[in-house]
Amino acid sequence: MAQSILKAARVIRSKNSGPYELTLDIIFKNKRYYDLFRRRGIVTKKSIAALYRRPVKDVLKLLYFEPATALKITLRRPIPSGHPGETDIYGAQQHAPLLRITY
Repeated sequence: MAQSILKAARVIRSKNSGPYELTLDIIFKNKRYYDLFRRRGIVTKKSIAALYRRPVKDVLKLLYFEPATALKITLRRPIPSGHPGETDIYGAQQHAPLLRITY
C-alpha cells in the first residue's frame, strides 16, 4: 500500500524564487527517507508537472541537497508575482499539490 509523503517529510513548503519562479521544498524527516526518494526517483520533473498540471518544461530544476536532507524544486510561475490575476503574491500557498505524492 502506498504511503503518503507526510510520513517521510518534516517540512513541505513553497515560496517565490523571484517574480517568475516558485521554489518548492521537501525536507525529509531523516536521511533514510531522503535516500529512499533520491534512489527510487519518486519525485521527477514529469511527476511535478503532472501534480501542477503544467508542461514538463516549466519544471526548471530538481535538486537533492544532502546536508539538509531536502529536495528543492524550481517551477516557473504561470502568472508572475504581483501581476493582475495572480492569487498568491508570496508563493507561500503553492505547496499543496506536493501533499499528493505517494511512495
